[in-house]
Amino acid sequence: MNAALRDLYQETILEHYKRPRHAGRLAEPTHHAEGRNPLCGDHIQVDVKLDGERISEIAHESQGCAICTASASLMTESVLGKTRAEADELVDEFQAIATGKKEPRDEFDDLAALAGVRDHPVRIKCATLPWHALRAALRQEAGATTE
Repeated sequence: MNAALRDLYQETILEHYKRPRHAGRLAEPTHHAEGRNPLCGDHIQVDVKLDGERISEIAHESQGCAICTASASLMTESVLGKTRAEADELVDEFQAIATGKKEPRDEFDDLAALAGVRDHPVRIKCATLPWHALRAALRQEAGATTE
């Protein structure tokens, strides 16, 4: 494995892949969407429960690569407790970071671990799929794809 790939699968990503946070489904979500990456087969379902405009509960069910699962886990941790508008802004910011258009802020914490996907273009879609699904759920769209 070359150094670039080792950097990509760093400790944070592996931890969230092996022990994903907020994994599973919510009993009574107010919002739901599915996401698919037809190129690699990643599939994710995102359940969100809003209390007013604030995300009070969130869960994901992922079948896919380590990057997709870790990104879903990190995403759920980062948006829990945020308003719908704050989560939407975070989706935009994460996508800009993943595609190399922006550097992660210091307070981006563990999400910065996923910035390495920018050096591996085929992995960008894996990392951003959960975020596309979250946006679809918050907009009450049925699903999202990375095509």
